[in-house]
Amino acid sequence: MKKIFEITEKATCIWLTIYFFLLGVFIIFRLNYTFVLRDYLSGNTSWLDILEAEYRGALLSMTSAGYIGIFLLLPLLFFIVFEKNFLLKISKIFAATILFILSLLHIASFPFYRTFRENFNQMVFRGINEDWTALIATFYEEFSLSLRLTAAILLCSLLYKIFFFLIKKNYIKKLFSFFPKIISLSVLTVFCYITVLWTLFGGALSWEHQVDFENSGVMGDNFLNEAILDSPQAIFRGYTNTQRVLACNGLDFTAADVKRLAAFYSGKAEESSDLDYYLTKQATGAKIPKPKHIFVILAESYAVWPLLDDYENLHIADGMREIINEENSDCSLTMLPDGSSTVSAVMGTVTGLADANLYLTAMNEAYKEPYSTAIAPIFKRLRYKTNFYYAGSATWENIGAFTKAQGFENFISKGDFVSQEGSVWGVKDAILFEKVLACLSDDPSFNVILTASNHSPFDLDMKSEGIPVEAIKKALPEKAQDDEWLIKELGHFYYGDREIARFIKAAEKKYPNSLFIVMGDHADRYNVEKIPSNYKRYAVPFIIHGEGIKKGLLHEKSAGSHIDIAPTIVELIAKRNFEYCSLGKSLSENLCAVNYGFFMTRDIMGHTDKIPLDYEKISNDEVNFNQEETQNHINAVRAISWWRGKYGNMINEELIMGD
Repeated sequence: MKKIFEITEKATCIWLTIYFFLLGVFIIFRLNYTFVLRDYLSGNTSWLDILEAEYRGALLSMTSAGYIGIFLLLPLLFFIVFEKNFLLKISKIFAATILFILSLLHIASFPFYRTFRENFNQMVFRGINEDWTALIATFYEEFSLSLRLTAAILLCSLLYKIFFFLIKKNYIKKLFSFFPKIISLSVLTVFCYITVLWTLFGGALSWEHQVDFENSGVMGDNFLNEAILDSPQAIFRGYTNTQRVLACNGLDFTAADVKRLAAFYSGKAEESSDLDYYLTKQATGAKIPKPKHIFVILAESYAVWPLLDDYENLHIADGMREIINEENSDCSLTMLPDGSSTVSAVMGTVTGLADANLYLTAMNEAYKEPYSTAIAPIFKRLRYKTNFYYAGSATWENIGAFTKAQGFENFISKGDFVSQEGSVWGVKDAILFEKVLACLSDDPSFNVILTASNHSPFDLDMKSEGIPVEAIKKALPEKAQDDEWLIKELGHFYYGDREIARFIKAAEKKYPNSLFIVMGDHADRYNVEKIPSNYKRYAVPFIIHGEGIKKGLLHEKSAGSHIDIAPTIVELIAKRNFEYCSLGKSLSENLCAVNYGFFMTRDIMGHTDKIPLDYEKISNDEVNFNQEETQNHINAVRAISWWRGKYGNMINEELIMGD
């Protein structure tokens, strides 16, 4: 009995030591995270806000401390019971491994936030499908991998020493040494029970007051909402959201909902269970001469903000500014990317379906046959040879197999270029565009071109490329002029912009009757401002140029996303009554953009997941906002994309029940 009493006392003391040690580590990590990244705090954030975020974060970390503490406790329990030295060694290995992982995550969380403006998210799990050689090279070159690994090892060593020092000293037992053993054990047991409740309910004692990653972000400052999450909680959030995507359970539409929304969106009577009935359109007739070649350029990280008047003095987008200002050009600066990464832009452009919790490049359905809305088959029917050019590897996100499965006749990637000069993500834009030009012939072609140079690790030799680094630096606000990394990022934007403009001019000279579409694949990577508006952070441009194009061709209030590329071109060049399927709409009529997280019109931008919808203004015009109509528009784009992507064209409730 005495032995059991001693083991129980040791176990409870060790557990409480582990729990509060880990909780203290997470609190210190969070304080450090907030301090190091303090430039991302909004201007109206107070010290009370920061303290509240730290408090809520500590509550959330009570869950992390509990679950991770179990892995530290179990081997030590075996050592307590059996008192074998090899069990102590195993305990030390366990502790060293866990503490190294926590240290590494903490060190990595800083560059992750600077890149994505979020704590760890589903991009971590999406990276599983990435080119790991390129990823490691990027980490090494851009994020000082060796230095950060060294820092993680040193931090781990410090935590390891402190951890076993506390275990050895057993301060918790000493704290209760003045009380009778039965009282001290009873109190320790109660404390252990409380830590179990804190673990289960995020610092609360019952589920009614539970704090988790989904309800902890209540601050008005986006950075503080991210700081509340410790690294394990952020990873768990990313994992949960990834599983929702893979399971497609983030959307909750019935077959009846899909049918009703499809009818609303198309303006047709709710009379068919064939979804393609609602997606089928007839072209209204050609507006310009049919071009010999069509080029859709998905420009890596080509955000809208450098094209705004506020940033004209940077001169990093002069190439496309010149193109836009030509008489045979038009543009829309209120466009949303289909998702937060390049692969989302590819999926939206290639399939014509919006981001709807479907990872299409990994879905079997996408490889059986092209979706009815897929872009390549439409242009095959318009007598174009279809080509997809990518600066990087064909195996990245299965892009080679995916684009060909969706109807592209030819896929040209890094392995097809004579010169491999560029970054780990792909050849330089100049080499990519040179290849496109070399492949052109008198046979009409439809070409999607995906660039890569404006992507980390940003390793172009800016001097040899003629990038005006000093001019860019001088044009920045004084506070940012010493930010060498920002200058490098802006220099690469300059390069990407310049090479697109050069390609357009070269191709136009060779084939004057060509049509060019330029659209960013996504934004949200870097800005001059630390805390940009959502519009400046996420919006991308849509630029159209070519024979027959003129100012005002696009609707003056146009807004859209990647799914609107195909119908915009079709309505420009196809004969009257040419039949095609499309979820997107021509930018001559589409006035609302929707993607994975936002909606946008020419005047406003808001979050799609807030009910009721709210918005921020992006123009000075009077806003005429219809809550119900906008919500139906958002739901329709998502519901149709989700159903058509996963279940096919027939709307049947049994298909959902069969999952």
